[in-house]
Amino acid sequence: MSGFREPGFADRQKAAQDARKNLLNKFKSQPGQDDPAVAARRAEREALAAKRIEVKAAREAEKAEQKRVAEEAAATEAARIAREAEEAVARQAELEAEQKARRDARYAARKAKRK
Repeated sequence: MSGFREPGFADRQKAAQDARKNLLNKFKSQPGQDDPAVAARRAEREALAAKRIEVKAAREAEKAEQKRVAEEAAATEAARIAREAEEAVARQAELEAEQKARRDARYAARKAKRK
């Protein structure tokens, strides 16, 4: 059984050179830009990107519509609250006028009784 042989400088240099060759061969074996498979993948990616843009635009339009509906509902609610407040003020004024009329009638009745 032979012992472990530590690689020397020449062995390491040859291993590095082989690794570079393998990497270059791997790169050269890949299809080029004009290859139909590459063109098909590129077209597929572009279609997916266009679809993503459409979905995003639709989502933004839906959010804008929801925001408009929410603002409209808030405006309607604010108008209802303001109308109710005005009605309450009007009822209070009417009640005070009615109470004043009764008070004046009692006062007039007391005055009429004395005379």
